[in-house]
Amino acid sequence: MKIIPLSEGSFTIDKTKIFVPFDKEKDNLQERPAGSLLVEIQPFAIQTSKDILIIDTGLGFYTADGMMQIHKNLAAAGISSTDVTKVLISHLHKDHAGGIQDERNNRLSFPAAKYYVNRKELEYASGKESLSYEPHMFNLLSSSTQLVLLDDNGVIDEYIHYEMTGAHSLYHIVFTIEDENRKIFFGGDVAPQLQQMKNRFVAKYDIDGKKSMQLRNEWWEKGKSEHWTFLFYHDIKSPIITP
Repeated sequence: MKIIPLSEGSFTIDKTKIFVPFDKEKDNLQERPAGSLLVEIQPFAIQTSKDILIIDTGLGFYTADGMMQIHKNLAAAGISSTDVTKVLISHLHKDHAGGIQDERNNRLSFPAAKYYVNRKELEYASGKESLSYEPHMFNLLSSSTQLVLLDDNGVIDEYIHYEMTGAHSLYHIVFTIEDENRKIFFGGDVAPQLQQMKNRFVAKYDIDGKKSMQLRNEWWEKGKSEHWTFLFYHDIKSPIITP
């Protein structure tokens, strides 16, 4: 098994929910609008014995040469967008779902992949035009034969387990991948950073911050005893940790 972080960089975000690129070497957070938060964006590719997986899809931004950032990051690791066989989506907030489709070319970003999305999350997000959800990002997916709708809890191909946790958003799900005697855990935005696993922290951006904190504590303790490998979507410094 091989895990490849696909860092898209650092951004600031304020109450407008617009992600603005941030260069830590040059930019000053204090010069951004009041209340701006610094956020790192990092999808993952995982090569298992059965698949090439993408977990969450980033912002969907394009590089100066017109290539999707996630495609360019994959190419740097020797992977084509057509090699991807499964795309796992924790929830449909725009920083996790922006790369679902290649908007400039009006097609899904991974043409050979099945996309796995919680049924309730897609129904909710499709009717929820908001600062966090942008339904146009998954219009193509909603009518595609590549879409696989998930129920609250279950197993994909006997080795990818998923569980609806809520806590961050109403229908947020997490994934556990068991392959080659290794257990990989992706907690999405309920468990987005290493620091939050080690400290009791209630986030204002969660719909139920106390539940998120409780789940992180449970996962971290269980992960330590069972030697899980944690993947952190919003932590470029510590993307892959086995405690």
